[in-house]
Amino acid sequence: MIGVGKTKQYANILDRPISKGKQEVSLSAFAFLFSELVQYNQTQVDNIAELERRLEDAGYSVGARVLELLCHREKGNRRETRLLGILSFVHSTVWKVLFGKVADSLEKGTEHEDEYMISEKELLVNRFISVPKDMGTFNCGAFVAGIVRGVLDGAGFPAVVTAHFVPVEGQQRPRTTILIKFAEEVLGFGTQSHKSLRKKRVQVADQTLIIPGK
Repeated sequence: MIGVGKTKQYANILDRPISKGKQEVSLSAFAFLFSELVQYNQTQVDNIAELERRLEDAGYSVGARVLELLCHREKGNRRETRLLGILSFVHSTVWKVLFGKVADSLEKGTEHEDEYMISEKELLVNRFISVPKDMGTFNCGAFVAGIVRGVLDGAGFPAVVTAHFVPVEGQQRPRTTILIKFAEEVLGFGTQSHKSLRKKRVQVADQTLIIPGK
């Protein structure tokens, strides 16, 4: 029995329990560290595309670790095997752990069956970023796109994931959309999920919002 007021000591860090613990991180500390990450990578590249690729690679390693942690903590080491299941997992569970809330929307493209979109009106990594005019459409959301790709790849759903700004009528700042384009082989084992899951589709401009049926 552990005495009152004493903390159990572990010889090996791997023996420590993976509990939820304190889940909040200082926003100012994150903003500072992320700014340093962006500025460092900016000195290592010659163009915007390469900078976004490096941010995506950095996010990818985060996503792979987040998947391992959440599968152990939330799912008892079970992995999601359904296409809509893994999308819902990213949109809700992963987003809430990383950003304290579920994503604003999960949408499916109407023109391409292999494309899905996760959108945020004010993505955290872009909230305090002021992009110089000479950097064009540079999007720090590439880091989050990398996180999403890391989660999906680790779960067995390979995809190309990119971040895009989408203008919103009546708003000064555009929203950020994480575009997920799944590999061709993924759609095969997602088909059964589409048939078994009752859902409604609401047309939103040129997109389709997925609403699970009750």
